[in-house]
Amino acid sequence: MTDLAWIDAALTSARPQAVGALLRYFRDLDTAEEAYQEACLRALKNWPEKGPPRDAASWLIMVGRNAALDGVRRKSKLTELPPEDMISDTDDVETPMAERLDGAHYRDDILRLMFICCHPDLPATQQIALALRIVSGLTVKQIARAFLVGEAAMEQRITRAKGRIAKGETSFETPGPAERAERLAAVMSMVYLVFNEGYSAGPNEAEPRARLSEEAIRLGRLLQRLYQTEPEVMGLTALMLLKHARAAARFDADGAIVLLDDQDRSSWNRDMIGEGLALIDKAMRHRRAGPYQIQAAIDALHARAATPEDTDWAGIDALYAALEILQPSPVVTLNRAVAVSKARGPAEALAMIEPLANALGGYFYFFGARGAFLLQLGRHAEARVAFDRAITLANTAAEAAHIRGQIDRLSADAAGRASAADRNPAGRKPAAPRLSGS
Repeated sequence: MTDLAWIDAALTSARPQAVGALLRYFRDLDTAEEAYQEACLRALKNWPEKGPPRDAASWLIMVGRNAALDGVRRKSKLTELPPEDMISDTDDVETPMAERLDGAHYRDDILRLMFICCHPDLPATQQIALALRIVSGLTVKQIARAFLVGEAAMEQRITRAKGRIAKGETSFETPGPAERAERLAAVMSMVYLVFNEGYSAGPNEAEPRARLSEEAIRLGRLLQRLYQTEPEVMGLTALMLLKHARAAARFDADGAIVLLDDQDRSSWNRDMIGEGLALIDKAMRHRRAGPYQIQAAIDALHARAATPEDTDWAGIDALYAALEILQPSPVVTLNRAVAVSKARGPAEALAMIEPLANALGGYFYFFGARGAFLLQLGRHAEARVAFDRAITLANTAAEAAHIRGQIDRLSADAAGRASAADRNPAGRKPAAPRLSGS
């Protein structure tokens, strides 16, 4: 039987360029997608017999464009042809496609396609869903499983996104330098949103949603090829690689969260870590630090530590301080407080996050961190209140189970203290309980 794996890989790799170019021709997402699908069907029929073309993307663009134009001609007896300016590049269809696809077109087509999926009128959930469907080619069923919604609901979400784009005045022209920079920032944000959708999955959701993290990494590598000297693109890809490298160690066999300090570091993916470290080192040499680079540098310090005790918490604190300047946010300060608790103690960390109570009043991790700091300080009653609040805000069953474990531990400690008091009426203090990592 003919092995079709190489065809699937070729189609997946060529998709962004091919759909982007077809979108430039027809200026309609549905038409571009249908043209690409028709080209894929013809590839599946022809390539096993004749072998791969010299340039798969060019072949798909030419075949898809011709197929779509044939469809327009077949309908012309019943439907008025579209205006001439609705179809760009009306050269002879026999002109060698590869000669017309220079590096600039390749780059602009993919950026245009990604940027359209990042249309500012769309909510983030629709941006991600549309990008996964149009840019990555995931099926509606796959996307629905990843977002834990029904196929019909996801189909409606994608259809609404396409409709809002169709009603807008989307530019299909080659962007200038300033707009190109804006587009790149929007695309990187979308890619990282896709990654976080997968990374935030609980253990029971890991299989369908892990695909999102892997797809985001693939898109990050694609951006790298388009922007080989852009340090923030390197930083983004490094950040995703370094985080995803720890995926196998983040939950135990029962699905419970394993904190970073307690993870089995031998199960971390060393190939991903090596790639991520090389990228962030290369990015930092440009001396143009940005938020993605700093976050990747933080994860790099974790990755380089052979044991939790080897972690450079002072360095992580300094990096978060730099991130607070570049991208001030209560969440950044909360994350910095964790590093401060390790470097300078829980009292200073708790003082740092207390002013964030209003801004992060609905944030699970704020109350989890606050409870942990209070627990380390021996303020058990206050810690229990914080943990109770965290449970009500948990996003996944694993998060809730982790906090319940902390509460169970508090109860056990309280019972132990009561028992010790019964055995120690003279009032001598019992030994301090063992504290878990944050």
